Amino acid sequence: MINSSDLKLTAIGTDIKRKNADALVLGIYKSDEKVHIAESVLDPQTTAELEKSLADMGVGAKADELTRLPAVEASKAKYVAFIGLGVDSLQELTDEKLRRAAGSAARQLGSVKSALFALPAATVARAAAVAEGIALGSYRFENFRSEKNEKPALSDAIVVTAASADKQLPAALKRAAVLGRAVRATRDLINTPANALYPESFANAVKDYAKSLPLKVTVYDEKRLAKDGFGGLMGVGGGSERAPRLVKVEYSPAKASKHLALVGKGITFDTGGISLKPAAGMHAMKSDMSGAAAMFQTVAGVAELGLDLKVTAWLCLAENMPGGRSTRPGDVITIYGGKTVEVLNTDAEGRLVLADGLVAASEEKPDAIIDIATLTGAQMLALGLRTAGVMGDEALRDELVSASDEVGELAWPMPLPEDLRASIDSQVADLANIGERMGGMMTAAVFLREFVGKVDETPIPWAHIDFAGPAFNEASAWGYTPKNGTGSQVRTLIGFAERFATR
Repeated sequence: MINSSDLKLTAIGTDIKRKNADALVLGIYKSDEKVHIAESVLDPQTTAELEKSLADMGVGAKADELTRLPAVEASKAKYVAFIGLGVDSLQELTDEKLRRAAGSAARQLGSVKSALFALPAATVARAAAVAEGIALGSYRFENFRSEKNEKPALSDAIVVTAASADKQLPAALKRAAVLGRAVRATRDLINTPANALYPESFANAVKDYAKSLPLKVTVYDEKRLAKDGFGGLMGVGGGSERAPRLVKVEYSPAKASKHLALVGKGITFDTGGISLKPAAGMHAMKSDMSGAAAMFQTVAGVAELGLDLKVTAWLCLAENMPGGRSTRPGDVITIYGGKTVEVLNTDAEGRLVLADGLVAASEEKPDAIIDIATLTGAQMLALGLRTAGVMGDEALRDELVSASDEVGELAWPMPLPEDLRASIDSQVADLANIGERMGGMMTAAVFLREFVGKVDETPIPWAHIDFAGPAFNEASAWGYTPKNGTGSQVRTLIGFAERFATR
């Protein structure tokens, strides 16, 4: 189920003459109507000839524009690929633009097993950006094809860098490989159809993947969930023949002094329940478990990196289906811990399973709790398809947004207006599961906040990420982002965990 092929990432110096590869990738930009090869590793004459050929072809050097030319004598590569950097000068080139260019090239190379990436990477940071882009862009999902693609996928990527002898480079390449592996595995889970990925099989996939890592996995089945009073999961999953699961994944190194809890929404398919969604586009609701997939791979990535930080992920898994035992609009359910919720709309189910997870996570009194979910259509209306909304305690919220900026993902801080709280009052229960329609992303977060616990009367620091848009890309691929499952926010969460561990 999680079987994306691994990728070998290595680095060499700028003398490439003796290195064999299927392709040589060079970065290009256009300035004053002239195409330039950025920091070319080829000799001046070859460089000038190639730049003239590109200009004669009318190459624009725009971001995501890949151009192929035959092999040159100055390299042993079978052909040369030029990827547009999307800048007018190298002064405009950022780590993220470089990361996207490398990822775009890796994604578009096609039937190439090995490639030299000679992009502008004179420092360890720039070489790491190239490596990370390659690791993110080189992704295929063919698990359900009767005939596999016989053409080779990129499996050997060599970063050409003047920093090849720097002692910090091996660790940077390892981190890039870990991040890439975590994101690709997240995409695998998201792209798996719901008839193959449902709560029980998701839990089994987690157990299988965790066997090679220092992780402890505990699975709460439907009997334990019912016995312990996890009414959110049982209520949402009641209409499906596939019973819900709560999966606890723990990474607990001996030297850890802090504890980070992660809660992920894992609705393996969301019909809306009795409040049925429109048929158009419903196929994409297999992606409604993106939050749980992201949280699982975050803790897996943290374990691979060996951070001195205890991390516990709570994966809230259910299938939201209409059926004889489905929760009805107007029903009252009891969330784990005792609070009651009037379910006014069964399609506002993600917050119900997250409520169970937030209470369970709070019981362990962690230093911070972060939850993530493809929670509301309102997130897409407010922020579009590529930018996640982050809400919660301001300090934690802003630190997550800062981590997102640092790794090159898009997130935006959103408020939690107090006036929205009254809109989730219920006439018959402690809370209603929907409230004010305008600002619905924030209303959902206000609901979730009600289930975050306290330590000595002080609320546990908490933040909520709504990435309904960024989690699943139904448009064209771009940069290192493929169609369908994206693996969004995994790098942000791992980057945040790195910061949190060293506070």
